[in-house]
Amino acid sequence: MDKTALVNWLSSHGLPIEIIIFLFAMTPIFELRGAIPVAAIFSVNIAIWKVFLIAVIGNMIPVLPILLFLEPMSNFLSKHSKIFNRFFEWLFKRTKRKIGTNIEKYGALGLIVFVAIPLPATGAWSGCIAAFLFGIRLRYAFPSILAGVILAGIVVTIVTYGASSIFRLF
Repeated sequence: MDKTALVNWLSSHGLPIEIIIFLFAMTPIFELRGAIPVAAIFSVNIAIWKVFLIAVIGNMIPVLPILLFLEPMSNFLSKHSKIFNRFFEWLFKRTKRKIGTNIEKYGALGLIVFVAIPLPATGAWSGCIAAFLFGIRLRYAFPSILAGVILAGIVVTIVTYGASSIFRLF
Protein backbone atom coordinates (compact mmCIF):
# COMPACT_ATOMS: atom_id res chain seq x y z
CA MET A 1 0.00 0.00 0.00
CA ASP A 2 1.54 3.31 -1.04
CA LYS A 3 1.46 6.58 0.95
CA THR A 4 -1.49 8.03 -0.96
CA ALA A 5 -3.65 4.94 -0.59
CA LEU A 6 -2.81 4.66 3.10
CA VAL A 7 -3.66 8.30 3.84
CA ASN A 8 -6.89 8.05 1.83
CA TRP A 9 -7.84 4.88 3.70
CA LEU A 10 -7.08 6.44 7.10
CA SER A 11 -8.97 9.65 6.35
CA SER A 12 -11.93 7.74 4.90
CA HIS A 13 -12.21 5.99 8.26
CA GLY A 14 -12.64 9.29 10.06
CA LEU A 15 -9.07 9.93 11.20
CA PRO A 16 -8.32 13.65 11.25
CA ILE A 17 -5.24 14.79 9.34
CA GLU A 18 -3.58 15.76 12.65
CA ILE A 19 -3.69 12.14 13.83
CA ILE A 20 -2.44 10.91 10.45
CA ILE A 21 0.51 13.34 10.61
CA PHE A 22 1.26 12.22 14.18
CA LEU A 23 1.14 8.51 13.28
CA PHE A 24 3.31 8.93 10.17
CA ALA A 25 5.87 10.89 12.22
CA MET A 26 6.09 8.08 14.78
CA THR A 27 6.96 5.38 12.26
CA PRO A 28 10.57 4.40 11.56
CA ILE A 29 10.14 4.56 7.79
CA PHE A 30 8.39 7.91 7.34
CA GLU A 31 9.23 9.84 10.50
CA LEU A 32 8.90 13.61 10.25
CA ARG A 33 10.44 13.51 6.76
CA GLY A 34 7.34 11.77 5.44
CA ALA A 35 4.73 13.28 7.74
CA ILE A 36 5.23 16.90 6.70
CA PRO A 37 4.94 16.22 2.93
CA VAL A 38 1.88 14.02 3.61
CA ALA A 39 0.28 16.94 5.43
CA ALA A 40 1.11 19.31 2.57
CA ILE A 41 -0.37 16.96 -0.01
CA PHE A 42 -3.54 16.04 1.84
CA SER A 43 -4.50 19.12 3.80
CA VAL A 44 -4.70 22.74 2.83
CA ASN A 45 -6.63 23.68 5.96
CA ILE A 46 -3.94 23.12 8.58
CA ALA A 47 -1.42 25.77 9.58
CA ILE A 48 2.21 25.05 8.75
CA TRP A 49 3.30 25.64 12.36
CA LYS A 50 0.75 23.05 13.48
CA VAL A 51 2.01 20.49 10.95
CA PHE A 52 5.58 21.16 12.11
CA LEU A 53 4.70 20.84 15.81
CA ILE A 54 2.63 17.66 15.40
CA ALA A 55 5.36 16.07 13.27
CA VAL A 56 8.13 16.93 15.76
CA ILE A 57 6.12 15.62 18.73
CA GLY A 58 5.12 12.47 16.84
CA ASN A 59 8.71 11.85 15.77
CA MET A 60 9.98 12.26 19.34
CA ILE A 61 7.40 10.01 21.07
CA PRO A 62 9.28 6.73 20.35
CA VAL A 63 12.72 8.19 21.15
CA LEU A 64 12.75 7.86 24.94
CA PRO A 65 11.46 4.25 24.99
CA ILE A 66 13.98 3.28 22.29
CA LEU A 67 16.86 4.92 24.16
CA LEU A 68 15.81 3.25 27.41
CA PHE A 69 14.98 -0.23 26.12
CA LEU A 70 17.04 -0.89 22.97
CA GLU A 71 19.98 -2.39 24.83
CA PRO A 72 18.06 -4.68 27.20
CA MET A 73 15.62 -5.75 24.48
CA SER A 74 18.31 -6.46 21.89
CA ASN A 75 20.38 -8.36 24.45
CA PHE A 76 17.41 -10.43 25.59
CA LEU A 77 16.11 -11.19 22.10
CA SER A 78 19.58 -11.93 20.71
CA LYS A 79 20.25 -14.33 23.55
CA HIS A 80 16.99 -16.24 23.02
CA SER A 81 16.59 -16.21 19.24
CA LYS A 82 18.99 -16.84 16.39
CA ILE A 83 16.80 -14.79 14.04
CA PHE A 84 16.86 -11.75 16.34
CA ASN A 85 20.57 -12.24 16.95
CA ARG A 86 21.23 -12.09 13.20
CA PHE A 87 18.86 -9.15 12.78
CA PHE A 88 20.51 -7.06 15.51
CA GLU A 89 24.01 -7.93 14.28
CA TRP A 90 23.00 -6.81 10.78
CA LEU A 91 21.24 -3.66 12.02
CA PHE A 92 24.06 -2.55 14.32
CA LYS A 93 26.80 -3.33 11.77
CA ARG A 94 24.87 -1.48 9.03
CA THR A 95 24.23 1.52 11.26
CA LYS A 96 27.89 1.78 12.28
CA ARG A 97 28.98 1.54 8.65
CA LYS A 98 26.48 4.17 7.46
CA ILE A 99 27.35 6.65 10.18
CA GLY A 100 31.09 6.41 9.76
CA THR A 101 33.30 8.15 12.25
CA ASN A 102 31.35 11.41 12.69
CA ILE A 103 29.42 10.34 15.77
CA GLU A 104 32.43 8.50 17.15
CA LYS A 105 34.52 11.64 16.68
CA TYR A 106 32.00 14.35 17.63
CA GLY A 107 29.67 12.49 20.00
CA ALA A 108 26.38 14.26 20.74
CA LEU A 109 27.13 17.06 18.23
CA GLY A 110 27.67 14.49 15.51
CA LEU A 111 24.39 12.88 16.54
CA ILE A 112 22.55 16.20 16.02
CA VAL A 113 23.93 16.51 12.49
CA PHE A 114 23.19 12.87 11.69
CA VAL A 115 19.56 13.15 12.79
CA ALA A 116 19.11 16.57 11.15
CA ILE A 117 20.12 15.45 7.65
CA PRO A 118 16.80 14.69 5.96
CA LEU A 119 17.89 11.61 4.04
CA PRO A 120 16.69 8.01 4.19
CA ALA A 121 18.18 6.01 7.10
CA THR A 122 18.94 9.14 9.09
CA GLY A 123 16.51 10.36 11.69
CA ALA A 124 15.37 9.85 15.24
CA TRP A 125 15.09 6.05 15.06
CA SER A 126 18.56 5.66 13.52
CA GLY A 127 19.84 8.32 15.92
CA CYS A 128 18.70 6.19 18.85
CA ILE A 129 20.55 3.18 17.46
CA ALA A 130 23.65 5.33 16.88
CA ALA A 131 23.48 6.73 20.44
CA PHE A 132 23.35 3.17 21.78
CA LEU A 133 26.16 1.90 19.54
CA PHE A 134 28.49 4.79 20.36
CA GLY A 135 27.68 4.91 24.07
CA ILE A 136 26.10 8.37 24.12
CA ARG A 137 24.33 8.69 27.44
CA LEU A 138 20.60 9.39 27.60
CA ARG A 139 21.03 12.89 29.02
CA TYR A 140 23.03 13.86 25.92
CA ALA A 141 21.32 11.62 23.37
CA PHE A 142 17.74 12.79 23.93
CA PRO A 143 18.40 16.55 23.55
CA SER A 144 20.71 15.87 20.59
CA ILE A 145 18.06 13.83 18.83
CA LEU A 146 15.44 16.49 19.64
CA ALA A 147 17.67 19.22 18.18
CA GLY A 148 18.27 17.10 15.07
CA VAL A 149 14.56 16.42 14.64
CA ILE A 150 13.75 20.14 14.93
CA LEU A 151 16.44 21.03 12.38
CA ALA A 152 15.23 18.29 10.02
CA GLY A 153 11.68 19.56 10.49
CA ILE A 154 12.70 23.06 9.50
CA VAL A 155 14.52 21.79 6.40
CA VAL A 156 11.67 19.50 5.34
CA THR A 157 9.10 22.25 5.95
CA ILE A 158 11.09 24.70 3.82
CA VAL A 159 11.52 22.16 1.03
CA THR A 160 7.86 21.11 1.22
CA TYR A 161 6.15 24.46 1.59
CA GLY A 162 8.79 26.82 0.22
CA ALA A 163 11.27 29.20 1.83
CA SER A 164 8.56 31.65 2.91
CA SER A 165 7.10 28.89 5.12
CA ILE A 166 9.80 29.31 7.75
CA PHE A 167 8.36 32.72 8.59
CA ARG A 168 4.84 31.29 8.87
CA LEU A 169 5.95 28.73 11.47
CA PHE A 170 5.84 31.29 14.25
